[in-house]
Order: sequence, then C-alpha cells, then structure tokens
Amino acid sequence: MAFVNENYLKLAAGYLFPEIARRVNAFIAEHPVEGKRVIRCGIGDVTEPLPPASIAAMQRATDELARRETFKGYGPGTGYDFVRKAIADGDFRARGITIDEDEIFLSDGSKGDCGSILEILGQGNRIAITDPVYPVYVDSNVMCGNTGAHRGDGSYEGLVYMPCTPANNFVADVPKQPVDLAYLCFPNNPTGAMIDHERLRAWVDYALKNRTIILYDVAYDSYIRDPSLPRSIYEIDGAKECAIEFHSFSKNGGFTGVRCGYTVLPKSVVGYTKNGQKVPLNPLWTRRWNTRSNGVSYAVQAGAAALYSPEGKAQVKQLIDFYMGNAAILREGCRKIGLRVWGGENAPYVWVETPERMKSWDFFDLMLREANVVITPGAGFGACGEGFFRISSFNSRANVEEVVRRIAALKFAAVKA
Repeated sequence: MAFVNENYLKLAAGYLFPEIARRVNAFIAEHPVEGKRVIRCGIGDVTEPLPPASIAAMQRATDELARRETFKGYGPGTGYDFVRKAIADGDFRARGITIDEDEIFLSDGSKGDCGSILEILGQGNRIAITDPVYPVYVDSNVMCGNTGAHRGDGSYEGLVYMPCTPANNFVADVPKQPVDLAYLCFPNNPTGAMIDHERLRAWVDYALKNRTIILYDVAYDSYIRDPSLPRSIYEIDGAKECAIEFHSFSKNGGFTGVRCGYTVLPKSVVGYTKNGQKVPLNPLWTRRWNTRSNGVSYAVQAGAAALYSPEGKAQVKQLIDFYMGNAAILREGCRKIGLRVWGGENAPYVWVETPERMKSWDFFDLMLREANVVITPGAGFGACGEGFFRISSFNSRANVEEVVRRIAALKFAAVKA
C-alpha cells in the first residue's frame, strides 16, 4: 500500500485564502441578485495590466522561440545570466550592496521558495514565526514535519511564536531563547509594519551570536516610501553570514499570474551537520534547483529583466504609486470613522482593528453580508491577528473609494446598531 505524508493531516482545516473564497462563493450563490456588487479586497492580487516594457520583452522572446536560429530549449535551472545580472545591478549594486550573480536564484515566486528552502535544512531545527504571520511559513513547516500537533487556537506545538502587537508596532522582538531559523517579512504581510535599521541590526546581531539563519521575505520592498528604512537585510553588516532573502515580481511588476521571483543565498551562509561541521548552503540550493527544476521560462525571465530597464523602472513606479494611492485612501477612510489603523504607508496593506471588539471572522461575515466587501480576517494569520482585519489596496480606484463609503456606512449602521 502507498503511505501518505501524515504531516499533511496536522494542517488546520483549510488554507486561509481558499477558505475566504469558499465563503464568498457560497454567499454569492445564496444571493445571486440581492444587494450590492461584491468587491474583493481580501487576497493580495494585483489588478492593473503588466508594465508595457515587460509585455514587449516577452513578445520579443516569444518571437525568438518561433525561429530556429534564435530558439531556446532548456535554460539554466537557476536562471539566465542576463536576468541575474540585471537583478544584482538593479536591486543590490545600485544600493552599494555586493551580491554575486551566482547567489541569485530565479523561481516562480517567493511563496514557493519560502517553503522549498526547507528541503536543504535538516530536521530538529527550532523555528521562530511571527504572529500574525503569512500562513505559508507555518504550513510549509507543518508539511515538512517541523511541528507538533495543531493546538486548536491557530498555533502548532514545536514552533516559537513571536507576538506582534500594537505595543511593539507589529515588529517582532528577538526571541529570549536561541532559535535556528527565524522567518521575518518586511514590509510585513499582513500588518503593513516596517522595521528600521536599528531593530534589524538587533536581529542580525542575534543571528550571528546564535548561529541562526534569518529567512527574510521582502516581497513588498518596492512599496517602501521612507528612504531611511532598509530595503534589504544585506544593508546590515554581517547579514550575508546569516540571512537568506526572498523576492517577488508579483507586486511590483504585476507578475501574480506570470509567476517569477528570486531568492538570494550568499555563499557565506552556512548550516551545520549533526557533528558540527559547517556546510555552505549555496551549493546545496544550486543542486536542489538543478535537480528539481528546469528553471523559469525564457519569455518570463525576459519580462522580469525588462523591469530593470529605464522604461520598466518608470512603469513599475507608476504601478506602485497607484496602489499606494489606494492604500492612503483606505487608511484615511478607516481613520475618519474612528477605526484604529496601521500599515498603508510603506506597504500595500492596511491593518485595522475590528470595531466593538468583534471577532475577526465575525466581522468578515458582517462585511460580506452587509457591505458586500471581502476583507481578510486577522485570525487567519494567527492568534495575535484576532481582533484585526487586513484590507488590500490592490484594486481599481473606483472600487477602493466605494469600499471606504461602504465601510463608513457599515460602521455607523450595522455595527453601532
């Protein structure tokens, strides 16, 4: 008989966003013609077309594939040199950070990489997770057998949870005990919080002292408006000894459907065998990619490289400005009606405290039922997310303005009634 990976049986009932989709679809099926049009501000999926520079580059690449003399078959498993160089130059060297091309690994997005990195890390690691947290970090560790049972309160045995609350501005403090792996995400999903150099320095110092590897997700780095804040953990001295950084083109280039991102794994980052031998992780990650993948498609990589052209940079900035304009409208709209609000200043997400101390799933259902607006309940991101909800700025301007009007009406009609 075929045995299953029983770690999957420990997973909570359903991944957050499919559960949201299930509830929304059920509501629409039950109310096909009633009420207002449903506006979705839950999942962080972009809505605007791809940058023209990327479209043109992908079209040119497709034309190359149509001719024998320029046809390309299997590419490098870790990415073509032209796009790795564009990334190294545009995201790092331009900021005074030295990253080599062979420390950059192209993939279909940071979401997969945040879980796949566990394939080259051993069992028995002590893993620290922020709370609230992007669910992929937790679920990936559950699937790999790095946790115990689900406790029923949204947490798992075996993980070290780091509370992120208004008291610490939703930026996790370093753990009081040593851990082996720590997941950090800035700008943060879901809270929109941002870390400064001083607190990031404390994390790097902690990691170097305890031989911790920081798994640093910067999928939203393009949304940082404050130039004094760090765009990369490698701005901190010593981070290249202890940090792996995950990047995405989904939110800056609109590649949610195209799929492309990359991971930076410096050659100076090491893990250890059970007998204490140092092992560089870069060769292991290289071997993993060359064994498990034939890489991202040539046309998609051409589109990603085009984001670093002068035209591409200008077009990405326009996209970021548009979505951050939406975030400002959502943030201010919630503040005007008396809700406590965080985020939306250096991130495309607005994090809001529920009114009247409502449970976050109850408020989700109320918003859907009374306002026909889909938000993300904070409890879906962990126990510390209870009592909050996330609003995504990825939408049309008209929809965002309508959402603010509906929330205002709901605040004083449905909630206060």
